[in-house]
Amino acid sequence: QVQLVESGGGLVSPGGSLRLSCAASGGTFSRYTMGWFRQAPGKERQFVAVISWMSGVRDYADSVKGRFTISRDNAKSTVYLQMNSLKPEDTAVYYCAASRKPSSTVAASGGVDYWGQGTQVTVSS
Repeated sequence: QVQLVESGGGLVSPGGSLRLSCAASGGTFSRYTMGWFRQAPGKERQFVAVISWMSGVRDYADSVKGRFTISRDNAKSTVYLQMNSLKPEDTAVYYCAASRKPSSTVAASGGVDYWGQGTQVTVSS
């Protein structure tokens, strides 16, 4: 059983930056594909970014390409999401996800084995 704990959310002005962290415990972190998803009020949870277990593959939703960067530190069992040039439409609860499936499956919003509890990101002036 893998536990995921997100941190780093908060209120930021448009154009600002935030870095989310997700600390994992209870499993062999380096063997999991890790991802970030988000859910805005009244909308379904959607894929944001994914990184393969050795960081060789990274993929992003079109809406965040060029602004967000996913990375991981296997020694610290932590995955990060650096978010730059934030827009009001990025406002959502952001969830960390762990999967035994390939990154392509996670990017298609499938095969997630474990979810974090979520962290709120609000982009507003």
